[in-house]
Amino acid sequence: MFNVSDLDDTESPLLDHLIELRRRLLRAVLALIAAFAICMPLSDKIFGLLVRPLTMAFPAGQGKLIYTKLYEAFFTEVKVAIFAAFFLAFPVIANQLWAFVAPGLYAKEKKAFLPFLFASPILFIAGASLAYFVVMPTAFKWFLGFEGTAGGLQQEALPAMGEYLSLVMQFILAFGISFQLPVLMLLLNRAGIVERAQLAKARRYIIVGIFAVAAIITPPDVVSQLMLAAPLIVLFEGSLLLIWIGDRRKAKEPAPEPEPETEEPA
Repeated sequence: MFNVSDLDDTESPLLDHLIELRRRLLRAVLALIAAFAICMPLSDKIFGLLVRPLTMAFPAGQGKLIYTKLYEAFFTEVKVAIFAAFFLAFPVIANQLWAFVAPGLYAKEKKAFLPFLFASPILFIAGASLAYFVVMPTAFKWFLGFEGTAGGLQQEALPAMGEYLSLVMQFILAFGISFQLPVLMLLLNRAGIVERAQLAKARRYIIVGIFAVAAIITPPDVVSQLMLAAPLIVLFEGSLLLIWIGDRRKAKEPAPEPEPETEEPA
C-alpha cells in the first residue's frame, strides 16, 4: 500500500507535478462521491446512531426532535451523508495524499513519518469515541436538567434536527482533532523545532492554553470543557514521556563513523 523506496533520482518539471496533483485530487473526489452515494440511502440510520446519546439523556419514552423548516429534515440527512462519507473515504484520501508526497521524501523520512500517518486516525477515533460514548450523554443530561418551570411557565427542551446535528459534529470534530496533540508534538520534536526541555518548561502555559482551547471549541458548558481538557493534559504528559524515550534511544545509538579521507594523487 505504501511504497518506501528511496528518493527518485529524476526531477520532474512543475507541470508534471501539477498533473499528478490533479490526478490524486480527482481520485480523492471520486472516492468522496462514491462514499456519499453509499451513505445517502443510509443517512436516516446514521442519524439514528448520532441521536442515541440524546435518546439516552431523555427519560425513557420521552424526548423528540423537531424541524421548524419544511426542508430542514432533508438537508439534515444530506449533511449526515456528507459527514459520514468523509470518514468512509478518508483512507482513500489519505492514501492519495501520501502517494503524492512520498516520492519527495527519502526512505528514512518515509519510515519516520509512517507511524504518525497510522497514529493520526487512531487518535481521532479515540477522541470521537470519547465524545460519543461519554461526553455527549453526560453533557446532554446536564443540558436537560434545566427543564422545569420558570415564572409559572413550563420549560421544555425541543431540539431541532439541524441544530442537534451541528452540535454533534462540533463535539466529534473538537475531540477528534484535539486528540492529534501527540502527533503534532512528536512531529515538531522530530523536525527539531521544539525540544522536550522547552515543552516541560512551558508546561503551565500549555495547560492554560489547553483549557482556553477547550473552552472555545466545545459547547459553552463547563462539563464538556473539563472532559476535553483532562484527556488533553494526559496526552500532553504522555507525549513528553514518548519524546524522553526517543531522546534516550538516540543517545544510545553509536555515532556514525567518519568517512576515510582519500589522498589526492600528486
